[in-house]
Amino acid sequence: LLHIFGDCPRCQQIDMSPYYCCCLLLTLCCLGMSLGVTGQQPVPEYVKQCKKSNPKLEECLIQSLHHVKPYLVKGIPDIEMPSVEPFILDSLTLSLTGGERGYRITLRDIHMYGASNFTVSKLKLSHNKQPFEAKIHIPEIKIDANYTSSGVLIVLPASGGGRFHATLGNVAATLKGFVSSSTRAGQEYLNVDKLDINLAIKDIKMHVRKVFNNNRILTEATNLFLKENGHEVLDVMMPQLRVKMATVIKKVVNQLLSHTPVELLVIP
Repeated sequence: LLHIFGDCPRCQQIDMSPYYCCCLLLTLCCLGMSLGVTGQQPVPEYVKQCKKSNPKLEECLIQSLHHVKPYLVKGIPDIEMPSVEPFILDSLTLSLTGGERGYRITLRDIHMYGASNFTVSKLKLSHNKQPFEAKIHIPEIKIDANYTSSGVLIVLPASGGGRFHATLGNVAATLKGFVSSSTRAGQEYLNVDKLDINLAIKDIKMHVRKVFNNNRILTEATNLFLKENGHEVLDVMMPQLRVKMATVIKKVVNQLLSHTPVELLVIP
């Protein structure tokens, strides 16, 4: 290369040394190699590309989903995506016993930790207007929330507030949804239009603290109720939890997809 550029009239004309020209060419070549496969668009570090011709495309896309996990944890400033740890829901309202003075719980400012530590076990792409489907496993999700209650618990008036904590272990989730595509600036982008989540949770631990002005009897009664009826409480919580989790997950996914054209995700 130095020999070639030593005889280059253009380099001599603009007073560039052969060494400088050589370095410039290598730089341009490297840049071209990094941009050329994606239409001169750099590949973000959070994207792991898959080839469309790959006979195991779905397995490759699962690896791509696993690749993005650490970026979900720390957030992606380039696309204005905050960290998903914690995963935040606004509120859940639960009626746990019937009657005029039934026991009711409201959870607000719900922080969920551990949702980004997922493993995708199965991915089925959408074909012939059928929904896509993903099966994932999360070892543990911890929940912290502000807690208020009203009504009667067993035989005790149980109106008050405090902090609610829960640990959900061995969480299996099935996600199903529909995706549409649109063209922007000559590139195709995907969008999740609808997402449904089914949750199966094996292990449940719940407790409250700093409630009822630290009334020990009411605190112990509430925690005994949650310990003995954890699965029932979760069953009441589940319809709202599924809808609100789906809404937040869809928002996160679409934030990624709106900044990542299909041509970057799946290459020829």
